[in-house]
Amino acid sequence: MNGKDNKQTRSFLNMNQSTYNALKSFIWGIANDCLVDVYDVGDYRKVILPMLVIRRFDAVLELKHDEVVAAKKKFEKDGVTVDIDPALCGIAGQAFVNKSDFTLRDLKSRTNQQQLRKDFIDYLDGFSKNVQEIINKFHFRDQIPRLSEQDRLGLLIEKFVDPSINLSNKPVLNEDGSEKLEALDNHTMGTLFEEVIRMFNEQTNVTDAGRHFTPRDIIELMADLAFIPIQDKIQSTTYRIYDGACGTGGMLTVGESCIQNLAERRGKKVSINLFGQENFDETYAIACADMLLKGEGTQVNNIFFGSTISNDGFPKDEFDFMLSNPPFGTSWKAELKAWGDIKKDEITDPRFIIDYDGNPEYTLLPDIGDPQMLFLANNISKMKQKTSLGSRIIEVHNSSSLFNGNAGSGASNLRRYIIENDLLEAIVALPEKMFYNTDIGTFLWILTNKKDEKRRGTIQLIDATSMKSLLKKNIGEKNSEITPSIRRTIVDLYLAYRDADPKYSMVFPNEEFGYYAVDVQRPLRLKVDLTEEKIEQLLTEGKDNDLITVVRNYLNIQKTESVNSFNSFINEIEKVSKDAGVKLTAKRKKLLRDYLTYVSEDAEPVIDSKGNIEPDKNLKDSEQIPMLYEGGIEGFLEKEIKPYVPDAWIDEKSASIGYELSFTKYFYKPVDLRPVEDIIEDLRTLEKESDGVLAGIMEDFER
Repeated sequence: MNGKDNKQTRSFLNMNQSTYNALKSFIWGIANDCLVDVYDVGDYRKVILPMLVIRRFDAVLELKHDEVVAAKKKFEKDGVTVDIDPALCGIAGQAFVNKSDFTLRDLKSRTNQQQLRKDFIDYLDGFSKNVQEIINKFHFRDQIPRLSEQDRLGLLIEKFVDPSINLSNKPVLNEDGSEKLEALDNHTMGTLFEEVIRMFNEQTNVTDAGRHFTPRDIIELMADLAFIPIQDKIQSTTYRIYDGACGTGGMLTVGESCIQNLAERRGKKVSINLFGQENFDETYAIACADMLLKGEGTQVNNIFFGSTISNDGFPKDEFDFMLSNPPFGTSWKAELKAWGDIKKDEITDPRFIIDYDGNPEYTLLPDIGDPQMLFLANNISKMKQKTSLGSRIIEVHNSSSLFNGNAGSGASNLRRYIIENDLLEAIVALPEKMFYNTDIGTFLWILTNKKDEKRRGTIQLIDATSMKSLLKKNIGEKNSEITPSIRRTIVDLYLAYRDADPKYSMVFPNEEFGYYAVDVQRPLRLKVDLTEEKIEQLLTEGKDNDLITVVRNYLNIQKTESVNSFNSFINEIEKVSKDAGVKLTAKRKKLLRDYLTYVSEDAEPVIDSKGNIEPDKNLKDSEQIPMLYEGGIEGFLEKEIKPYVPDAWIDEKSASIGYELSFTKYFYKPVDLRPVEDIIEDLRTLEKESDGVLAGIMEDFER
């Protein structure tokens, strides 16, 4: 399913494609015109991203600016002391406002750099608190001295208010009322904003791009898998969408658009509340700005700044849909410090330490080097239990989440909890090189706590690793995309369930992925060595003359230097000790064992004080026994172990339950080997070619 389908889908744009492309080029042109020789290319984003946001806010507010300033002055004249921002936002008709006396166009005419710098700071200070937080998280004020000193601040403002482009949500009209420049609606502005970020990532530090931006084709696939399967169950009500690693907020807004479109087609009217958490300043600022730019002003308060792991912004909330691309392969050790500089085994957070399987401290904590499964556990803790729809989770993971961790470890325990509670609907294996900052394969986990009847007790694996369309030009590590037609194919495989093409999809009972981890023991076999050399060593190092007397008395009676059974030897020694008036203490028995025995396959098994065969620690092995193995643990022992090691047994107390998943096991495609004839022909050709070379070497050597 490879292809060259590189046509970019722009159905989400509400403007002419050429106008949209011109805007992108114009923004990049501003960076090159204003910042060259002042900033490194990698630092352009520190100026361009916040200025793009500020100019958008400015353009949207421009029409009502005079009314806002007049109202502000009246409030001041009347002595109003309460926060006037809400009232001014109402006048502006937006979720944000700027109450300074200036617009960016006003500042364009400033020629004095000192005055421009002062007025520009006053202008920034005039924004409402929600915009102030965005500006602060961009750390944009830190750039103003540098821009001013290099005489670039005025040029930057002039470029952004260029009359040949329109960053407003209203069209620019000609004198006759005809449209001169198209309006830039909120959604298209958000899309432009995302693509400008992507342009910076492509041109500069691409390896960091994945932290900022999940490719749109992946997000759209995740949204389809979240909403299409339950589209007939969507009601005219309010739904809550959450992303605990929201980055720039793309999954939230795409998810919102997807469910609204599906609801509209079915005559339903839904209200969507978006919630997210992000712990990087710039990405948090971008997410908040994106919400405001797309008209989601009331949703900005639902974007929480801080670590989802150590500082959950929504500890008591539940959500209908959760879409996330959490970080993976990075240490979460810093979270321990944020929790109060504790150790991993001191964590008590109820999202990660739960009461399950009779264990009130059942841990879901993965290895300290990879946090992705913490985000999955966090999402599971926020699933709705009392609604008919329950919750759906779509989360991106790398392959380690499928199998990392032994039975009883936090990672395996989380898989066990998910599967035994029948939460896992499906996993989709994606092609490699689909993300900007990694070339590894990734997987979409699809979870729900309200499975359809037909899916209960089963898990569907979908192998979409071959379903990709090559890009004309790589974007970082990303060299392929999932086109709309491929996306439909993947969703159709999911919906087809058991009827899907088995080449790409298989369905298994939950127990297929479970196993018992057990210790396989073999008996300790000790032979007693009563040679003079060994007895002398015991005398020299053990320093127990009475014990040596007992041993020599034993030798005089038994007349043998080798005993095949350690237990029999000890029984006889006890009798001899009693006759000699020597107490055979535990310490003396240990000395006999340490100095007079050695391991031998010919010896009898050692029996401990409780009458059990003592296992040989050096022969202990471990096995993973599939949960569905016929005959269970005992059947595995009889069929797979005893035919080869007759004296082995399984320590039932060691048994623990684990779960792991493997796509390779079910979808492995062996590489076609070359015909033997072709290989032989190649060897003959090489042989002929090397004859002349070898002859020349020998000739030179003889000279």
